[in-house]
Amino acid sequence: MNIYVGNVNYQATEDMLRNLFEQYGEVSSVKIITDKVSGRSKGFAFVEMDNDDEAREAIENLNGKEFSSRELTVNEARPKENNGGSSRGKFGNNKFRRG
Repeated sequence: MNIYVGNVNYQATEDMLRNLFEQYGEVSSVKIITDKVSGRSKGFAFVEMDNDDEAREAIENLNGKEFSSRELTVNEARPKENNGGSSRGKFGNNKFRRG
């Protein structure tokens, strides 16, 4: 199961998150999402656990828990939505867009 972890302290490391989640079972991977330009954490991460029961237990126990001075938001990750946008940025190539 892929788990979304929000409100992660910017100084937290992937090893710190791995240690936190390993209290509930085997962790396959941890990825703190970073800004492409600055390389700094965006304050959220994804944790992958192969055993769904262990993952649910981690979610239940860690959602709302204080970790590194921040209250975590932990839930099952939702698939990324394809909103039909282009990779050209916020304004795209639409000459007729107003507002």
